[in-house]
Amino acid sequence: MSNKAPRLWISNSNPKKGELLRVRAQIEHVMESGLRLDDAGKPRPRNIVTRFEARLGPALLFAWEPGISIAQNPYIEFTFLARNSGELLLHWQDERGHSINASRLISVGSLEVG
Repeated sequence: MSNKAPRLWISNSNPKKGELLRVRAQIEHVMESGLRLDDAGKPRPRNIVTRFEARLGPALLFAWEPGISIAQNPYIEFTFLARNSGELLLHWQDERGHSINASRLISVGSLEVG
């Protein structure tokens, strides 16, 4: 996994309660399937992202277990309803045990009455 920080975009860090939030994230990762050969004709060692999780505080919002068909530098996009404030934590784990995280604070306001 690259040491470069994940790219992370959130549609609104200060949403109203019940607002739909969109999250887009991308990491740099080779996503090597183990099926390609190197210049010497030997298989390249397999190393793919095996788990992605998105949490808001302790609550799991989204989990994904990508397979070998996912392209290099995986991109993910998902939505959720803003119900509570907290730290949005995104976590990627690969087969070699490397992991990378990204986080942002979400501050949910009250609904406007009117």
